Amino acid sequence: MKYSPHDYQKYATKFIMEHPVSAVLLEMGLGKSVITLTAIYELMLDYFDVSRTLVIAPLRVANTTWPEEIDKWEHLKYLTYSVVTGSERERLDALGKPAHIYVINRENVDWLITKSGVPWMFDMLVVDELSSFKSYQAKRFKSLMKVRPKVKRIVGLTGTPSSNGLMDLWAEFRLLDMGERLGRYITHYRQNFFVPDKRNQHMIFSYKPRPGAEDAIYRLISDITISMKARDFLKMPKCIMNEVVVSLSEKEQKLYNSLEKDMVLSIGDDEIDAITAATLSNKLLQMANGAVYNNEKKSIVIHDRKLDALEDLIEGANGKPVIVAYWFKHDLERIKARFDVREIKTVKDIADWNERKIPTAVLHPASAGHGLNLQAGGSTIIWFGLTWSLELYQQTNARLYRQGQENTVVIHHIITKGTHDEDVTKALTLKEKIQDALINSVKARLK
Repeated sequence: MKYSPHDYQKYATKFIMEHPVSAVLLEMGLGKSVITLTAIYELMLDYFDVSRTLVIAPLRVANTTWPEEIDKWEHLKYLTYSVVTGSERERLDALGKPAHIYVINRENVDWLITKSGVPWMFDMLVVDELSSFKSYQAKRFKSLMKVRPKVKRIVGLTGTPSSNGLMDLWAEFRLLDMGERLGRYITHYRQNFFVPDKRNQHMIFSYKPRPGAEDAIYRLISDITISMKARDFLKMPKCIMNEVVVSLSEKEQKLYNSLEKDMVLSIGDDEIDAITAATLSNKLLQMANGAVYNNEKKSIVIHDRKLDALEDLIEGANGKPVIVAYWFKHDLERIKARFDVREIKTVKDIADWNERKIPTAVLHPASAGHGLNLQAGGSTIIWFGLTWSLELYQQTNARLYRQGQENTVVIHHIITKGTHDEDVTKALTLKEKIQDALINSVKARLK
């Protein structure tokens, strides 16, 4: 296929070529793969500035999206590639194959650097979904930092750079510029830009930005960072956000409040114990959804409020296909017991959905991420249970809300009143505001 780039795509490709270190924050649907591949092509085959490129991506994207993009575009036909996934033998064979671009999944980064026995041979590195390197304690981050000085050019791609707040940015930019802008040590970054927030006498649980810290951080990274929102450059469908509020009965609310207050609850012979604050948060979200795991991992049904609301929403769709996003395993079990649904897990499931053969689909946000196009099969998402992760939340919505969607996208959130659901909703809104502030501050303004 002939590549006729939009102005913003030309701008982004040029930015990558002119900046040996670059963070390219592109919303879903803007074509970050072809933008980056065009820059790689020119750097490798026109300017001879790069000899081998390593692309690190989520597994599905590594196996399908990057190879398909190289094969798809006529101007990239002279680029050769090798996909480094599969068994260890298959990975080693792929690394031994001569190619311009090697594509590996992020789970195998540590293996490549510390266990494969293959010498580092890449002078350009592309990290697709840079946000997956936000943890400086993860093996993949530590391993990549060992070889980072050997890399001449690096590109970080993501649409969700700060899905959990500004603290995420340190590891991402430490990887990109080796600490030049935000500092070499996380402790210094915290001291310079944050103050303790939630804490007890001995431990700090969270930090909040100092006054003016956001602007200062954005200024520091702005020279190597550009951002683009799909709605600024593409014709996007209309999107309607809707909250469907359900209420617990007095008895159900009393059970919920008891667990929240005492961190322990007895229901008949079943004992539900929340040892830590994180466990309690998890249990409360389960109860808001209608069931909770006891200490033996057996699910105890508390109510059917969300199932009733889900039934109303499915009926209200009047036969139009809907996707139901769930979080806990017992959510899926209870939804399956009540409705005729099909999980989207395989390539066949995806194809059948896009051919509108599945009236009601269920999808876990963790499996609905990068490289999954579902916009042809429907335009309605129903969030049965919410997630704290802004990245998973946005990625799941972007399966339908993207270029090529021909209908108005409706995103329903079933919220249980007076429960942790309301806290998650507020947290996602706050995280989105922080991320939008970052993206807007380094937004590409095309002449």
